[in-house]
Amino acid sequence: MDPPIQETISNSTNNANPNRSKTLQYRKWSETAVYSVLVLSGQSAAALLGRLYYEKGGKSKYMAALVQTAGFPLLLPFIILIKSRDKQTDYSNSTTSDHSLALPALYACFGTFLAFICMLYSIGLMYLPLSTFSLICATQLGFNALFSHLINAQRLSPPLLNSVFLLTLSSVLLALRPGGAPAAAAGGRYAAGFACTLGGAAGYALLQSLEQRAYGKLLRRQRMKEILDVIFYESMAASFALALGLFGSGEWRGLKGEIEGFGTAAAYAAVVVGAAAAWQVFAVGMVALILKVSSVFGNVVSGVGEGLVPVLAVVVFKDGMSGVKVVAFLLAVWGSVSYVYHQFVIDKENGNVDPPMGD
Repeated sequence: MDPPIQETISNSTNNANPNRSKTLQYRKWSETAVYSVLVLSGQSAAALLGRLYYEKGGKSKYMAALVQTAGFPLLLPFIILIKSRDKQTDYSNSTTSDHSLALPALYACFGTFLAFICMLYSIGLMYLPLSTFSLICATQLGFNALFSHLINAQRLSPPLLNSVFLLTLSSVLLALRPGGAPAAAAGGRYAAGFACTLGGAAGYALLQSLEQRAYGKLLRRQRMKEILDVIFYESMAASFALALGLFGSGEWRGLKGEIEGFGTAAAYAAVVVGAAAAWQVFAVGMVALILKVSSVFGNVVSGVGEGLVPVLAVVVFKDGMSGVKVVAFLLAVWGSVSYVYHQFVIDKENGNVDPPMGD
């Protein structure tokens, strides 16, 4: 997952010689390319493996939700490395010392809410074609605009309102789904999947806005260490809640049958562990782009990923691409571009477009 926390990075190379300046620029764009690949590959792989889990006979909604957060131990080496580097450079530890109780409480609350969101997404992915699921997820940008306005006093602008309208229209087209009435059972599953995916997009946007407001006040320094801490502890809390649900609901009893459906335990583990790792790759890449480049660029790359997944779904899973779905896709892209343009204008006014990368 990726929390919307931004860092102001100081420019310490204004007086650098030309050769050093070129080296830093080369390093900047090389790192940007790597982080962009992490976002796109993680986002695409996580969605495809999540769908593959159900295609191969997976039936546990809790397991499908758990893999979205259970990869947090993979962040431990990076957290240890950064903390070791911080000790060597004698960084102050005063960032969170005044909030030793508030931060764990937030991690627990936001992590529990994240678990609920993951459940909604897992149900949506169970009942919807992957291409439709991804297009509905794009409405998160519109919800984010609304909640940012209500919670963080983000001003509304014509491009932003245009984005909300287009993304809403895209979802309405998918909800209507003309072209033949499905069977009652299939129609009920589609409706449930649509509602859960839309609810997940709204919930995740709300979580981002709440995180921005809460952590923006509590974390005086917002370096990569703090970003990874947020991802790690929230994912831990979410995983704990989902694991309780998995065993409390009794769904764990069906896992043996799922493994048999995959053919081998190794194949099952490859899909589950691969999806968990992919979600963490996406989260790290996204927060790195926000931290190292700008929030605008992070949104641009993520928007490209939202457009890439439906195309991959058609190729990998042979999802149908009807005329209505194509129109919905184009509206979603248009709405996303409008949202990015709005963010570009805001960041330009605040002087945050393309800041220099920091260590």
